[in-house]
Amino acid sequence: MKRSDLIRTIQVKFGRMREDDAAVIIDGMVKRLTDAVANGDRVEIRGFGRFLPRVRAPKETFNPRTGKPMHLDAGKTILFRPSNELIKEMNNADI
Repeated sequence: MKRSDLIRTIQVKFGRMREDDAAVIIDGMVKRLTDAVANGDRVEIRGFGRFLPRVRAPKETFNPRTGKPMHLDAGKTILFRPSNELIKEMNNADI
């Protein structure tokens, strides 16, 4: 699913909504979710899942091509945990 699909879905749901207005809704929602996770907050969308910020610890590893040791700095990442409803829906969907 692409951004344009989400915009079209909102337009259909709300009838006479302009495409620009639907795009503002999608962009505002994505911006708010992004800001929340970037600030270290947990974001939960009921029936879909949770986005959890995680901090990766620094570690020593090896370059697979050269075999030389290398240092990876600490960093941030996002963990997504799907809801039980989403998992059930995926398992019941025809593929």
